[in-house]
Amino acid sequence: MNPGTSEMHFVAALDRTPGMRGILGLFEGVVTGAADGYGRMAEKPASTLLHLGPGLANGLANLHNAKRAATPIVNIVGDHAMNHLRYDAPLTSDIRGFAAPVSDWIHTSMNARDVAADGMRAVAAASEAPGRISTLILPADTAWSEASGPATPIAISDPTIPESKTIDTIAEVLRSGGRCALLLRGTALRRDGLEAAGRIAEKTGARLLCDTFPPRIERGAGLVPVERIPYFAEQASETLASVDHLILVGSKPPVSFFAYPGKESWLSPPECDFHVLAHPHENGIAALENLADVLGAASQPKKRATREDMTPGEALNSFSVGQVLGAILPEGAIVVDDGATSGIGSYLALSTAAPHDYLSLTGGAIGIGLPMSVGAAVACPDRKVVVLEGDGSGMYTAQALWTQARERLDVVTLVFANRSYAILNLEMQRVGADPGEQARAMLSLDDPAINWMGLAESMGVEASRAETVAEFKDQLASAMKARGPRLIEIMV
Repeated sequence: MNPGTSEMHFVAALDRTPGMRGILGLFEGVVTGAADGYGRMAEKPASTLLHLGPGLANGLANLHNAKRAATPIVNIVGDHAMNHLRYDAPLTSDIRGFAAPVSDWIHTSMNARDVAADGMRAVAAASEAPGRISTLILPADTAWSEASGPATPIAISDPTIPESKTIDTIAEVLRSGGRCALLLRGTALRRDGLEAAGRIAEKTGARLLCDTFPPRIERGAGLVPVERIPYFAEQASETLASVDHLILVGSKPPVSFFAYPGKESWLSPPECDFHVLAHPHENGIAALENLADVLGAASQPKKRATREDMTPGEALNSFSVGQVLGAILPEGAIVVDDGATSGIGSYLALSTAAPHDYLSLTGGAIGIGLPMSVGAAVACPDRKVVVLEGDGSGMYTAQALWTQARERLDVVTLVFANRSYAILNLEMQRVGADPGEQARAMLSLDDPAINWMGLAESMGVEASRAETVAEFKDQLASAMKARGPRLIEIMV
């Protein structure tokens, strides 16, 4: 939460109401990003408390990411007391207008006696598959007036299972002899979903794919491997060029992140046919298991990622960092990737690391990594959380380090200090722009250089700086053995 005057009665109620944990974020983008991380890992709604329209607006970018991830979240947004709204005070704003693009459900409580029931409806709406964002607007007088007591919980329906007719149709596509691929997302990328998908792949020869930025995927040794669609459109089109039938499991047809002069936005070949095995709101795991049974697939897949400890190269870069991390990462860790170009090496190397969960930047709005680590660590306090963070994206929400320290969260933050918006330097070339000195300066972070060690320590997080592979290996090993927040500034 990051509350203000309109929410003070709500804050005070925390001391009188057991069962809620209040966590302070120093910026609303930290609050909403933390809610995203909590919802992805806990698989139930987190709640934010935000101050009026401007507070909500400060958190919109990470709510955008959360909506793209289908994360369950309940936003509670304070508003002026209803009899005060007509005076158009300085903080009066169109809260519903701010909330609409990032909300699946919006409601304003008009009476204190309705708040409990409205809150219960907000939770129920957020809990609907595959996960939704609810925004409940509470005028200040609904918090200070007399309420009627708790409301009755609303039962949440389980995700529906695709009909047998759909399963049979997809089975026929897989038996047709065409070149098939399953594009997996949501629960299909959890262990049980991967098991069923692996059975299908070995029976039919179909490829297993996932989006460039899946909200959550289980990876590592012993798990069924999945091929990630590349970020750059040319590489993605090449990956999909041989696919005749793309079977969607909780996913949508893949498109490029941006438009480029003279290039198509659609990534699949024109002759590719799309088939839906399970929509995002349906039970993707059950659909895959039923399909595997109809196909007569083996009870377990044979192809699995195997443990492989790679020897890192001498140069300290994203690939050697990934190789060191892959060798040290403990089983059950949670990896949060907001590293942009610097995260590629770790993603590749961790495919053979100990089993772990990998959380990605789903909506493309950078600045999610540090906040999402807060929520993931709160949801899973017994699991080590590792953040892959770019120095540019990290500065969007650096305040999350303070919350890591305040809550004593077990998070290791790896900041790739290339002192540049490196992804934008690549994109500048790809869109055909011709940068001059002033344009290049807009993508540089080296004048002045950001001191991540000093920044982290100022907010209570122990920090170190690595300039060689050996230094990074020693510092990472130390961080993995200890509990509590640590930051390593990696000079790449």
